[in-house]
Amino acid sequence: MTIRVLLVDDHAIVREGLRLVLAAEPDIDVIAEAGDGREALDLVERLNPEVVVMDIAMPNLNGLEATTQIRRRFPQIHVVILTMHENELYFNQILKAGATGCVLKRSMGRELVTAIQAAARGENYFSPTVATKVFQHYQQLLHQPESKSGETLTEREREILQLIAEGNTNREIAEMLTLSIKTVQAHRSNLMDKLGAHDRTDLVKYAIRVGMISAEE
Repeated sequence: MTIRVLLVDDHAIVREGLRLVLAAEPDIDVIAEAGDGREALDLVERLNPEVVVMDIAMPNLNGLEATTQIRRRFPQIHVVILTMHENELYFNQILKAGATGCVLKRSMGRELVTAIQAAARGENYFSPTVATKVFQHYQQLLHQPESKSGETLTEREREILQLIAEGNTNREIAEMLTLSIKTVQAHRSNLMDKLGAHDRTDLVKYAIRVGMISAEE
């Protein structure tokens, strides 16, 4: 049985490299590519792949949000996250998003193939470094009160937060999400209240901290 795979990364050269890695595998077929999370959602709905290989830091809709929406809308489809970050906070967000696996970009190759094959069987695969840090993170959580900051954000609020952090105006966000400007303003006000933010800079800092955007952006 051939595993139908969708590649999602905002860098064409990375997608080309992934294709080369996977082309050598007789049981894996890359059926399409996407440059951001929103395009990925459209392709998932149209093509119904078995596995999505997803980068995290992408414009318009980041990989974590896209993964959350894919797993909610298409629970039969599995997502393997690719990340260059080795921060426990990122791994925590990856688990919350519902990813089946996670592979570090620096240790790709055979590990990515293993993760895709495991995902197609409905099994989890995490790079050893990721698995170790996730375990350490949850050990720490056992001895800390759970933080509620950001936990009450809705899916729409998280989408708008990323777009704000990327520098889009209320009008631009309204056009992208087919909403009224007043609705976007209301969501923005709710975000400020829930996150205790005083201005856009605070929202950007939060978006970077939880992995919605990269610090480089």
